[in-house]
Amino acid sequence: MHSTPPNTDFSSLSLSPTLLTAIHQIGYTQPTPVQTQAIPAILLGKDLRAKAQTGSGKTAAFGLPLLQKILQNREQPKAMTQGNPIEILILTPTRELTLQIGEALTHYANSITPRLKIHSVFGGVNITPQMLALRGGADILVATPGRLLDLVEHNAVNFAHTKTLVLDEADRLLHLGFSDELAKIIHLLPKKRQNLLFSATFPPELDHLVAQLLVQPINIDCIAPTESLIQQRVITVTQERKNALLAHLIHEGNLQQVLVFANAKNTCNRLVLKLAKAEINATALHSDKSQAARNKALNDFKQGKCRVLIATDVAARGIDIEQLATVINFDLPRSPNDYIHRIGRTGRAGQNGQAISLISEEDVAHFKLIEKRMKIRLEREYIDTFST
Repeated sequence: MHSTPPNTDFSSLSLSPTLLTAIHQIGYTQPTPVQTQAIPAILLGKDLRAKAQTGSGKTAAFGLPLLQKILQNREQPKAMTQGNPIEILILTPTRELTLQIGEALTHYANSITPRLKIHSVFGGVNITPQMLALRGGADILVATPGRLLDLVEHNAVNFAHTKTLVLDEADRLLHLGFSDELAKIIHLLPKKRQNLLFSATFPPELDHLVAQLLVQPINIDCIAPTESLIQQRVITVTQERKNALLAHLIHEGNLQQVLVFANAKNTCNRLVLKLAKAEINATALHSDKSQAARNKALNDFKQGKCRVLIATDVAARGIDIEQLATVINFDLPRSPNDYIHRIGRTGRAGQNGQAISLISEEDVAHFKLIEKRMKIRLEREYIDTFST
């Protein structure tokens, strides 16, 4: 585990007084390990592969130096560019993460004048307002791949002078679900550009794709031992009793803010009804929900209006809650890497958390694969004193 030297502060990272003022106003004091290592590398124009867990300050690690580079570029004379030029492109796999990053960057840039054009675009909403907002281009565009390609088809963006590409949750973007879209986008970008990859996991099977993207990269690994912050529990239960066990754990532990993961949208909806019968207020978050409904579910959960959020993996990459105490895997994720991202929703920013997995007999072999991937062996618990 890397640690930040005690005498390191943001003023030692070559950031401008404007950004240092913004950092101070936000309340950041010391940079995190990933920020300490990534910011100087990005300012030097290096390609970067950064492995850092959720809550480690990844957005500021790439956002602050990119804002600094925009400020520096403002001092240079600019050639006339037709269309809607994009200086920096940030790609993410989910709508929620796109919004989250856009809001954070806007916050960091609040003191910069004239104001920067920072836009977030994603599917599930009308494309016309996004096209209108992009007239004249953007300093930073945060996008999901599908909606970005929609904008390309409408001639709403121009990548001729794009200087930097950032992939946040890079492992997900490089996997099969996004790889075709990503390849189309990369083909549209200038060959000479800076590439920054951030993720909590970089599976070995993606090494060849990472190697194709990055040129003489700096590699950063700031993953802290998960077990030091997250207490992982594994409870064995029959499939029929999972519903009752979930309600029991929430009541018995007096859990007030719980993120529950299920693999299917129907399961999420069904669990909301089951928990309601147990007098537990829950809401569902999945891709069948409209963007407005997804935003409301997430905001209600963050504000404590809803005790339990039941989500598919669409939420594993987009929920940012600093003190989320408990994550429960009602269903195991299909990929061991998704398990790491799921439990990474808790134990953030130095806080302790717990991750509970409910496994039936059918799940045992798959959970052993997860343990092998994480190089751990967890004790199995059995609870038989709860009502069905």
